[in-house]
Amino acid sequence: MTAATIAPTTAERIRTACARAGGAMLAVEGIDAAESPVHHLLHDGSFAITVPLGGTLAGRVVAAEPAGVPAVLEMTDYAPLPLREPVRSLVWIRGRLHHVPGTEVAAMLDLIASEDPNPALLQVNSGPARGDGDLRYTLVRLEVDSVVVADSTGAESIGVSELLDARPDPFCAMEACWVQHMESAHRDVVDRLASRLPMALRRGRVRPLGLDRYGVRLRVENEEGDHDVRLPFAKPVDDVTGLSQAIRVLLGCPFLNGLRARRP
Repeated sequence: MTAATIAPTTAERIRTACARAGGAMLAVEGIDAAESPVHHLLHDGSFAITVPLGGTLAGRVVAAEPAGVPAVLEMTDYAPLPLREPVRSLVWIRGRLHHVPGTEVAAMLDLIASEDPNPALLQVNSGPARGDGDLRYTLVRLEVDSVVVADSTGAESIGVSELLDARPDPFCAMEACWVQHMESAHRDVVDRLASRLPMALRRGRVRPLGLDRYGVRLRVENEEGDHDVRLPFAKPVDDVTGLSQAIRVLLGCPFLNGLRARRP
């Protein structure tokens, strides 16, 4: 694989989007779409999802067993900056919702918490709500039929086995802070990265769009529209030290990446 083609796989992009999405929207025919704060990929390829406790959807899921309720889970990956077009990608997971028996809920919550300690897990089956702003949830499971991601490059579907084999980007939890810091405090870095772009893409405003183990993404906003460009690292990196070195090499700073000039 050459440096020019190094980029996350479709499965990696989806796993990263799932990990970054604070809330997902769950759509079921005949019911208003609802936000689900928990959407966790289980080891069998299904998703654990939270829905309002005692609501219409929760009741429909119980009544529909064993067939389940057709549903679509939508996750939106937003850019860390207020861009003209803030959505970086959309993920749609289509399948059927199934009830999780009460005897299995505690074990499933423990499993999810061990991999993703989401505070919203504390609101699952924890008693009645104490006010309009105090939501309680019940746990359901989405058996997956299809997974599709769409971004500026187009749309693509993958199988559940590919999703299970992939992992989220190791920097996804820190990416937003880094991109915001790059924009606010290191415009010189952004300008140097922009100098790597083809001349046709240097017209307009260049903004940092994303950062992952494979490289840096820039968004060019001009009168002709928005253009996303990836500047790949020489090889994927797995830790902060490697990321810092890769960025400096990308900037063309050989002596800032750990190399030292020879003394006379």
